[in-house]
Amino acid sequence: MSVFLKLSFLFFIGSLLGWGLEVIFRRFFASGNPERKWINPGFLVGPYLPIYGFGLCTLYLLASTDHLFPTSAWYGKAMLFLLMAVCMTAIEFIAGIVFVRHMKVKLWDYSNEWGNLMGIVCPRFSVYWAILGAVYYFLVHPHILDAIHWLASNLAFSFVLGFFYGVLVIDVAYSAQIVAKVRAFAKENDIVVRYEGLRQHLRDLRKAEKKRPRFLLSLHFDRPITETLRSYLQSIRK
Repeated sequence: MSVFLKLSFLFFIGSLLGWGLEVIFRRFFASGNPERKWINPGFLVGPYLPIYGFGLCTLYLLASTDHLFPTSAWYGKAMLFLLMAVCMTAIEFIAGIVFVRHMKVKLWDYSNEWGNLMGIVCPRFSVYWAILGAVYYFLVHPHILDAIHWLASNLAFSFVLGFFYGVLVIDVAYSAQIVAKVRAFAKENDIVVRYEGLRQHLRDLRKAEKKRPRFLLSLHFDRPITETLRSYLQSIRK
């Protein structure tokens, strides 16, 4: 089985599982969600987070090189987990800087965290990545190897992967249109739009109008998008 198919399969798994992990984290542990609402993370509509897809591919490749680290002492594994944390933090930083610099959008904000860099990465979450790397290595990686072996014996599942990527492409195209409009507004007003803050603003507007909050379409604009963005700008400048 080709490496491309393996990584496509892992990206599929990581995007879905990462989305679920992020939903649970934001629901029960995130300080920016005091009302403990269910929040659809990321900028896409569907239940997937591509950054976790890239993350799982990275963890798989790194775990596959464990034979290159010292195996007779605990520091060998510690070095591996440190490398995992560095790589995951780098992925987070690259994704964050692309959105902030080029899209004028901040998908997450660590500005209140100690030692943060541009509010995109911080030491606390790098430690979380190291812990996640250890959990992956000891508890998840063996099952990932089993899943890849299963895929090799059931290549018909490739049609499911094709469907997933087809939906993902459509979702990216739809969400990119929204991001483009937000970016134009942000550049015009010289701001960076916090997506979580914008989502909260939309929830508040729907609540004021006695409408049910949205989950998958949390960035659906009931009013003209420019009007909504102006009201969002007024709310953050109060």
